[in-house]
Amino acid sequence: MMTPAGILRRYRSILVGLFIVTVTSLSLPAAETPLTLRLRSQTPSPSGAVQPQERTVQWDPKKTALIVCDMWDDHWCKSAAARVVELAGPMNELLKKARQQGVFIIHAPSSVTGFYQDTPQRRRAQTAPFAQTPVPLATAERWGTAWCWTDAKHEGVLPIDDSDMGCSCTGKKCTIREAWTRQIATLELAPEDALTDNGQETWNLLTARGIDHVILCGVHLNMCVLGRPFAIRQMVYLGKDVALIRDFTDTMYNPERPPGVDHFTGTDLVVGHVERYWCPSFVSTDLTGKPPFRFPADPRSTGAR
Repeated sequence: MMTPAGILRRYRSILVGLFIVTVTSLSLPAAETPLTLRLRSQTPSPSGAVQPQERTVQWDPKKTALIVCDMWDDHWCKSAAARVVELAGPMNELLKKARQQGVFIIHAPSSVTGFYQDTPQRRRAQTAPFAQTPVPLATAERWGTAWCWTDAKHEGVLPIDDSDMGCSCTGKKCTIREAWTRQIATLELAPEDALTDNGQETWNLLTARGIDHVILCGVHLNMCVLGRPFAIRQMVYLGKDVALIRDFTDTMYNPERPPGVDHFTGTDLVVGHVERYWCPSFVSTDLTGKPPFRFPADPRSTGAR
């Protein structure tokens, strides 16, 4: 029979063992689980027809950034503003999951970064060490703020007519004015995030962290998500692996304009354009494990995505 002193020695040894295991587990870095993404591209077949092709990749989350484009608090087009509100809650959950997996989040609300001038997220972008771009840019002296317009050498004509600015308000008048003042408050800025709308600052942040992979989400795909200096065209020009989250975007498209399809089908046509000419896309399920996001007004079958 063990004496009281023996019991005490045994108890102490157990505590010491538990302490050593705990300290060791805290001091060792957790194993990084790669992001498994099913990337879809549109590839021309020998006959000339364009067909979707899907491949599975694994990206190191520590070498991956997710850029949130122009999710403003309001918009001159009220239907567009309403869809941003619908996107924002589920997108915030998406960002939480991405952060938990080690992805670097960059908020990019164009033209309203002044609202965040005193935040650590804004200062993080402003103070990142300058990094030279790997390729010369046509507007090198101001490329950080220059728009990347449709590139006829790289892509075909957009599959939707957005020449009327693409507002899909029905029976309403939408005055063209800059209504936004900040990023929509539903999207949380975590302490480790960054915030910028500048291409050079974005490049500095990516370079400082050794980031090779850039994921885009937000609005609007036929305009800002393609053309901003931190967005798809520019990131492709600069040699990053780029991907779009296709269920977390929207377009400025009026169904009364060609090709005369519903708004959500118009968005999917632009997704196909991006997949053919610029970068692949994937659905948020690959990051969240949940069903893809769908706008409540989307009339199509659940298999549309």
